[in-house]
Amino acid sequence: MPSARTDLLEIHYETGGDPSASTVLLLHGWPDDVRSWRRITPVLESGGCRWIAPWLRGCGPTRFLSEATLRDGRTEALAQDAIDLMDSLNIERFSVIGHDWGARVAYALAALIPHRLLSIAAISLAYAPRGAFVVPAFQQSRAWWYQWFMSVDKGAEAVAKDPNAFAKMQWETWSPPGWFDEAEFKATARSFENPDWLAITLNGYRSRWRDDEERDARYAELSRRVASVEQLDVPTLMVQGATDGTVLASSSEGQEKWFSRGYQRIVLDGIGHFPTREAADVVGRRLLSHLQEHD
Repeated sequence: MPSARTDLLEIHYETGGDPSASTVLLLHGWPDDVRSWRRITPVLESGGCRWIAPWLRGCGPTRFLSEATLRDGRTEALAQDAIDLMDSLNIERFSVIGHDWGARVAYALAALIPHRLLSIAAISLAYAPRGAFVVPAFQQSRAWWYQWFMSVDKGAEAVAKDPNAFAKMQWETWSPPGWFDEAEFKATARSFENPDWLAITLNGYRSRWRDDEERDARYAELSRRVASVEQLDVPTLMVQGATDGTVLASSSEGQEKWFSRGYQRIVLDGIGHFPTREAADVVGRRLLSHLQEHD
């Protein structure tokens, strides 16, 4: 399994396709891992793409180099990890496809390094201008119950006692029934055995809503830069499941004004929060078309 060492991490990743071809960075979401791309990557390779799919910090075999490093799970930290990975591989220009947390990182990268990106695709997450976390309307807030739960100390303690059961509950409720089997969840949940998965998970969500959550000061400038950008200058595809149980389809409506170089939103009927798993053929073709259009 290939890996790359940055200042903070040993990032493990999967890769495929022609090494000389245009590169797409695949960033998975939470609670998930690189398995979410397994049915997408053959489509990308068939279209002549090289792809790189890392395990995010706190997931799978990716490891921190030092016990002393604050386990910061914010978007800016993950965005810096992505930049560091591509720098270490000497890849200057690339595309990004992100799901869930990975989609949030894709938007952040479009704000931070638009000159390096050919395009982005965001799956199952609407754009938040300036990277702001705003308490949404009641329906969306109800769908985000797990975020409020983790933001309460007793809730965080409960998650720590059985993190796998907590993760599985999201799989069971974020998409229509029957989209996964036990074997697939267990295979993916091996990534959650990473010793930092819980810390990154809790910090990633609690830092959104709690001012007293600890933050790594090294990302302060990145946060400032993201907060200064409202309109993105990178061609963008957004893929939304019509029956997504956590990011309601209504939350991603009417966002065209935030994108200066083109924006397309695709809504998939009967699909929930995991389109790359639930509708891999359709999603793969749409992603490949988007990449080829902007290569």
